[in-house]
Amino acid sequence: QVQLVESGGGSVQAGGSLRLSCVASRTVFSSKLMGWYRQAPGKEREWVASTFTGVSTSYADPVKGRFTTSRDNAKNTVYLQMNSLKPEDTAVYYCYASSNGVTYWGQGTQVTVSS
Repeated sequence: QVQLVESGGGSVQAGGSLRLSCVASRTVFSSKLMGWYRQAPGKEREWVASTFTGVSTSYADPVKGRFTTSRDNAKNTVYLQMNSLKPEDTAVYYCYASSNGVTYWGQGTQVTVSS
């Protein structure tokens, strides 16, 4: 059963923008903590951003000031707005949700930034 589905990835030139979306099933969307990780080729998966109950947000230092995560409760959707993209942002981006000690993952969406 698919719980999280990402979309919005693609290819963009450096300095451009993309918005990722993550639609969650109702059960998963009830999770208070949701956010994003990414994994670049040959590297470990790294945390990017999180939103707690859709009110507070936090970001990894490499994306702070450029990325914004938000949550639309009416649409069961979490977003990641990515601006001023850099080639080092190239990675597969994964949406996640954590609740009661269980973490759910999406299938990932590729983001490629060319210089």
